[in-house]
Amino acid sequence: MPLDRTARSAGYTGMWKRTPIGPCSFISPFNFPLNLAAHKVAPALAVGCPFVLKPASLTPIGALIIGEVLAETDLPEGAFSILPCRRDGAALFTEDDRLKLLSFTGSPGVGWDLKSKAGKKKVILELGGNAACLVDADTDLDDAVERIIFGAFYQSGQSCISVQRIIVHSSIYSEFRERFVAATKALKMGDPKDEDTFIGPMISEGEASRLHGWVEAAAAGGAKVLCGGRREGLMLEATVLEDVPVDADVTCEEAFGPVAVLSRFDDFDAALAQINDSQFGLQAGIFTRDIHKAHRAWNTLDVGGVVIGDVPSWRVDHMPYGGVKESGLGREGVRFAIEDMSEIRLMVLREENR
Repeated sequence: MPLDRTARSAGYTGMWKRTPIGPCSFISPFNFPLNLAAHKVAPALAVGCPFVLKPASLTPIGALIIGEVLAETDLPEGAFSILPCRRDGAALFTEDDRLKLLSFTGSPGVGWDLKSKAGKKKVILELGGNAACLVDADTDLDDAVERIIFGAFYQSGQSCISVQRIIVHSSIYSEFRERFVAATKALKMGDPKDEDTFIGPMISEGEASRLHGWVEAAAAGGAKVLCGGRREGLMLEATVLEDVPVDADVTCEEAFGPVAVLSRFDDFDAALAQINDSQFGLQAGIFTRDIHKAHRAWNTLDVGGVVIGDVPSWRVDHMPYGGVKESGLGREGVRFAIEDMSEIRLMVLREENR
């Protein structure tokens, strides 16, 4: 890094490198218990940060398997700890000043509360969303229906980038609705160990009851239940709604379950504004063949990522992933996590007699 910008700095040269930020604290969620823990662990190992990981109390086994694998390596003693505990143990992972970074993936309410208690440490939050998918008039409907069915209902909708709001151009709305509802009704619900099953249980009966209540409240407010809407224990049918009031929980909040809401649009820019009319901003999907509209969406949408020609549920491990607004702060993805887990250290060299 040349520093000779003025006569005073002539003869000076700089260079910088990244150094580990120090011990890190990780809290991972229940819905991808192996993968989302690995998103935190791998960058920490690469940059040289010791870490302590609290897996979700309902799904700790994936993280413990990671720990068993790491225990067979030549990592130094104290390089990592996997500590399953219940949510009330999170203070131990949040408030200790010896920990220099907290990386949390989970619900917005919990995440922002932890941030307020984290003190001076850096905080990375990967939180929730109510992801929207826009389907423009020039879309291949067969492709769009296939991808959005996956985006809305894989993992029984228990993903922070699950397709929750589907905004379809009026000229193709009726045909899209017919195809989408038919495809939703064809999804098999049952035991996840059966390879033909697509809709499995939600994580708890309480969560299933919460979302079922949101569906019933929307229907009471004038929404139409096009398919699904019934619950038995932990199982909630894949549900499609339309004409949902704009202030209904099933539209405004994060459903985190197998529910999708249909609406229509005529003006592309108004549809982008509708997507932005959310407290969340994680990812959005735009089905269009118009490159100018694709760039307009990228420039306009207040989200962490815009996926053109596919659902917002699409993700690979090394891309910068994260959100804005209530969806969090900071980015995951190997390179970007390493940047957060390291500090820049500068060295300045002065030539002799200068």
